[in-house]
Amino acid sequence: MRPLTEEETRVMFEKLAKYIGENLQLLVDRPDGTYCFRLHNDRVYYVSEKILKLAANISGDKLVSLGTCFGKFTKTHKFRLHITALDYLAPYAKGFGVAAKSTQDCRKVDPMAIVVFHQADIGEYVRHEETLT
Repeated sequence: MRPLTEEETRVMFEKLAKYIGENLQLLVDRPDGTYCFRLHNDRVYYVSEKILKLAANISGDKLVSLGTCFGKFTKTHKFRLHITALDYLAPYAKGFGVAAKSTQDCRKVDPMAIVVFHQADIGEYVRHEETLT
């Protein structure tokens, strides 16, 4: 279990910024404590510093996992998000749909009008993570 290098941090934060934008800082500085990212066996874990201090007593070869797995680095040093990260990313996500009308227009529209062109599910969000902008 070790901290991420600058290159690993940059690659991971670029990937996360595609999904949550500037809200990335809110993942680290949370009201319930400070959280950090740690690398173990090419997997990135999101863990509170309190738990991290307790885990320091366990040797690295005996440690299986710690915290929530956010993703992993491939052999070509690309970062892939895991489905376990969605619970933490969803509150800060940029959105899953394309609106056809503004919020003000939606309040006054008749019940049969089209309000959303396309609304994605979480599965589609994961399947097309490479092409999201």
